[in-house]
Amino acid sequence: MRYGYRDLGTQHEGTRVVFQLQGSVANVLLVDERNYAFYRTGRPFLYTGGHYKSSPVELTIPEDGHWYAVVDLGGYRGKVRARVEVLAPDGTMSEALEEGDRAAPSAA
Repeated sequence: MRYGYRDLGTQHEGTRVVFQLQGSVANVLLVDERNYAFYRTGRPFLYTGGHYKSSPVELTIPEDGHWYAVVDLGGYRGKVRARVEVLAPDGTMSEALEEGDRAAPSAA
């Protein structure tokens, strides 16, 4: 499965991550470093997020650690572009990541 992701680096509990989506409905996930490794290898993993039909999607980092923002189509056809903004717990923008992640199903 193809997916788009951003390495958010070390983030603190309460940090908000806002996804602006264009295109198909998509799975929008926040995963820590360990669970991102599980996701990439197709093993069961824990995440914050889910399947979203509208944008923006705002998720909150549940605990301090190294985090990844992931967007995929769950094996369905389509394309999605995502822009990811990271907002510090006090509401100030700490980072805006460029638009352009694309996710599409694998040919396998």
